[in-house]
Amino acid sequence: MNFLKRLFNRKSETVTRYQIVTDKGNGTFIYSGKIYQSDIVTACLAPYKKAVGKLSPLHVRKSKDNTEIFPEPYMRFLLEEPNTLLTMQKTLEKIVSPLILSGNAFILIVRDINGYPLELFPIPAVSAEAVYMNGELSLKFIYQNGKTYTHKYDDIIHLRMNMTENDLFGEPVMPALSKLVNLVETIDTGVSKAIKNSNAIRWLVRFNSAVRPDDMEKQIKLFDETYMDVDKGHSTVAHDLKTDVTPINPQNYVPNFPITESIRQRIYSLLGVNEKIVQGTFNEDEWNSFYENSIEPIALDLQSEFTRKLFTRKERAFGNKIIFAANSLSCASLSTKLQFVSMVDRGAMVPNEWRDLFNYAPIENGDKPIRRLDTALVEGGDEDES
Repeated sequence: MNFLKRLFNRKSETVTRYQIVTDKGNGTFIYSGKIYQSDIVTACLAPYKKAVGKLSPLHVRKSKDNTEIFPEPYMRFLLEEPNTLLTMQKTLEKIVSPLILSGNAFILIVRDINGYPLELFPIPAVSAEAVYMNGELSLKFIYQNGKTYTHKYDDIIHLRMNMTENDLFGEPVMPALSKLVNLVETIDTGVSKAIKNSNAIRWLVRFNSAVRPDDMEKQIKLFDETYMDVDKGHSTVAHDLKTDVTPINPQNYVPNFPITESIRQRIYSLLGVNEKIVQGTFNEDEWNSFYENSIEPIALDLQSEFTRKLFTRKERAFGNKIIFAANSLSCASLSTKLQFVSMVDRGAMVPNEWRDLFNYAPIENGDKPIRRLDTALVEGGDEDES
């Protein structure tokens, strides 16, 4: 493809280098080793993926007198099917993990010969390096397959979180998160070994006279084969004066719950979730709080980046922009949804938008706004009062 021709110009001035979190096929991130294999981290990322994947991108052209939705067919197709492999939902889900964990996510814009966006591809990079090529800012990526590609920054949708010291890249949560995940793995390993050890030894056989190690091992093996085999059905154990047989009661190992719970809550706080969000037991207010605190900033970042990278300044001057609509009322209670009928009566919502809250199919002429007969437009609102 034509856009690959510019990838082999290596005359550049390095600005900064940044390590990116990438999810490989074997379930590990290059940056952290085993961080994505943690069940807690996977559970924390799942609500983000589901919520961000539900965002609906719309091409809006707003003028003084009118607002058009998807005025250009090519943009509708691009936002519905960004490439031949992924839908927009899967594309958004794919960028969530690197965005949350590394603070950065990248989407490559492939343009046609006229400069119009043709396809969008999430970039599965191991690392990213900011470089200047012919005085123009570019990003040099090392992909998971080891190959290196350089793309113009104008052709990259760059999403960022936790921007502090660096002017271009977001800051990762990996250094703090990896310590907590290592603590969880250490506790899990200790619990596993303790459980195995507590169930490994059931009987203590003490020999009352000196016995060679080989003979001792034979006696123990004979004891196991004779009395430990449940299929033989022995209810009585016989022994002579040469040995004393004492049963060992297994002790169930219980981990220190306050410590493990404290670590889990610290991971939740670091990733911006809580137990109800992770387990899907939230109510309407709890979901709205999570959405406003964690999902809405991502939606706004997507909105601004898609708009400024997919449209030129001239196109934006004519009111073109990309918005990411969110049906944040999907978890609302039935009474809350029913209250929105007043918005339908006053033309603030069309009937089909209200029906969508209940997951009902659209109806004919349901996209036309309606207004109750006892309401009317305000006349003379822009006139000076005498």
